[in-house]
Amino acid sequence: MTKFTSKIRGIRNIEDASELLLLLTNDNQKVQFAIEYATKAHHGQYRKSGEEYIIHPILVGCIVAYLGGDEEMVVAAVLHDVVEDTPRTIEDIEENFGESIKDIVDGLTKIDQIREENLLPSSNIDEKLMRSAMTFRKMLVKSIDDIRILVVKLCDRTHNILTLDALKPEKQKRIAEETLVVYAPIAHRLGISKLKNILEDGSFRYIFPKEFQHIESFLQENEQRIDLKLNDFISKVESKLHDNELTENFFSLESRIKHRYSIYLKLQRKGVSIDEVLDLLAVRIIVENEMDCYKVLGIIHTGFKPLVARFKDYIAIPKENGYQTIHTTVFHEGSLFEVQIRTKKMHHTAELGVAAHWKYKSGGIAPKTNWIKGIGDSKVQDHEFFETAKEELYSDEIVVHTPKGDTYPLPSGATALDMAFAIHTEIGERARGCLINKKRQPLLTKLKNGDLVKILLDDKPILRCTWISSLKTTRAKNYIKHACNQRVKEIDTLVGYSILSTFLKKSQKEVQSFLEKNFLLDLVSKIPYNNSVLDELLSKYKKSASLLTKFKPERKRDLEFDNIIITANIAVNEIHFDHCCHPKYLDDIVAFISKKGKAIIHHKQCDNAKKDLEDGVKAVKVRWAGVNNTILRLSISLDNKKGSLAEVVSFLANEGVNINMLHVGTEDLDSPTTTIIVAEFPNKTVEKTKKKLKEKFKIIEILENKDAYKE
Repeated sequence: MTKFTSKIRGIRNIEDASELLLLLTNDNQKVQFAIEYATKAHHGQYRKSGEEYIIHPILVGCIVAYLGGDEEMVVAAVLHDVVEDTPRTIEDIEENFGESIKDIVDGLTKIDQIREENLLPSSNIDEKLMRSAMTFRKMLVKSIDDIRILVVKLCDRTHNILTLDALKPEKQKRIAEETLVVYAPIAHRLGISKLKNILEDGSFRYIFPKEFQHIESFLQENEQRIDLKLNDFISKVESKLHDNELTENFFSLESRIKHRYSIYLKLQRKGVSIDEVLDLLAVRIIVENEMDCYKVLGIIHTGFKPLVARFKDYIAIPKENGYQTIHTTVFHEGSLFEVQIRTKKMHHTAELGVAAHWKYKSGGIAPKTNWIKGIGDSKVQDHEFFETAKEELYSDEIVVHTPKGDTYPLPSGATALDMAFAIHTEIGERARGCLINKKRQPLLTKLKNGDLVKILLDDKPILRCTWISSLKTTRAKNYIKHACNQRVKEIDTLVGYSILSTFLKKSQKEVQSFLEKNFLLDLVSKIPYNNSVLDELLSKYKKSASLLTKFKPERKRDLEFDNIIITANIAVNEIHFDHCCHPKYLDDIVAFISKKGKAIIHHKQCDNAKKDLEDGVKAVKVRWAGVNNTILRLSISLDNKKGSLAEVVSFLANEGVNINMLHVGTEDLDSPTTTIIVAEFPNKTVEKTKKKLKEKFKIIEILENKDAYKE
């Protein structure tokens, strides 16, 4: 696709753009009409580069056509900005081009409109992340009914990335960041590697220009040496195949150098130099059928010494996005080469993913798209949705097996509990243990590629709110989070009744009767968090009491014990943290009053606490003292040079940040290292400090260090 994208970049006028699109669509009359219609609609509009705006949608249509998109997709691509940027309406589109094209254009328009919506201010969520999350979600929801909307949108963003040079640096970076975290992962999941690579490398050069240039310079400076190594290896492979009576008609050979962003990720994850990237150089052997793939594999393994740990058979066990290829890594002349073996159909699917089935009418395995509905229907907030979905969308994949031989693809790092939920929700909620390769293991054991896993079941569901942070899949996380939120609401209601009952010195049955009579039940769950709600309910009860039973409450007061504040109208002389749940600082907690006036502190989701609430043990309001800080987890990429870590630590100290934990990753003399810091940021300056951090250091990620029960 490199030649094609170069041609796209070089087109600067409507005539050349239209000529290319009509060439790709065999002079399709409906496409011709769409070009004329959109050209009139966009007349007088120009891009930042000074070019007429219509060139952009026509070239997006070219990319769609190149990928094999059908007539409706190409026409919709040409029209995709008409409703958004001109007086034309969606009804005009339907009248002139039909309902199906109207639906695609409408979906694309509604995705773009998210940029015009007002975002609610937030002190905890980065605005760029929120915008990306909202766009991301909108894309998936709109594509549930028609995957073509998603593909056209990817082509639109591809042309944007190819023409970023005309924009100001800050806008280049913003678009590149959104592309890397939203669009490239979707292209990956749809199996469209051609677009994924363009989106990643195009974004990489604007987000990390120094790192991009470092890799680019290495490849340019070593171009001759790399070409000689590749050509020599290709020659040896051809000789081995010919020696085994395989003619030129039997196979074709391609070579590739790993694309820039993939090299960068390897340097970050592995802490190695470019020379040590094992799959930097690769040769691809394309044959006619599956049996030929295994025949070629045998020849390669007998002709070259394989690196056994690097062997993967994605033909027998395809990836979720339909990818099928045998990967093996072999030694030759002191270097390592990755060899990929696939059929022509598999090659089409690997390059074009879901689009291969439009372009070639037949092909390998179609990428599964049910994940779009699964993620798009998620009920979590936008920023939570993005955090939970991004790992599942774009991570290395493993495949595990059940004793019956069923296979389940999972993201790398997934646990046995993730697999249980992948099998069925009921299996996940009742899982009590597992056998991995016939050995008993904990449910949070991380699975490896090829593991044989049997899930052991309990008779009833088991709720494990503390385990959410250890899970990898959206399905498992969302189910447990929803179940735990339901439990929190149930417990908050019980705590609310108990606190109100304690203040009023009435039974919970009497309190409930009063609340029902006055239509106040919806306020009960807010009592543990909101003093004004408690005061309001006490006031209403006082007014409703009869003259004979006039309510005279004792004075409500705050009692401070070290880092705990108790709010009560009864005597409390000391506090005690119960041994059963060990709540840590800032966890959600509940306090019960013993007969001797002692406040017993539990985590709010502790089973024993729930039992005490159901048994009617008196509760009082409780909160942590001195909650003036936000705990954040920072992932920072540091250059391996003297003083780089000290510079970060010194900066945080000057900003009044208290470091709780610091972990430095694997170091290498030539590569950056990832450092993890957990620290308390003053609430008053947290956003300002985060902004300074991003400007001064290479920040990979900033996350809130939340209560494990609520992760």
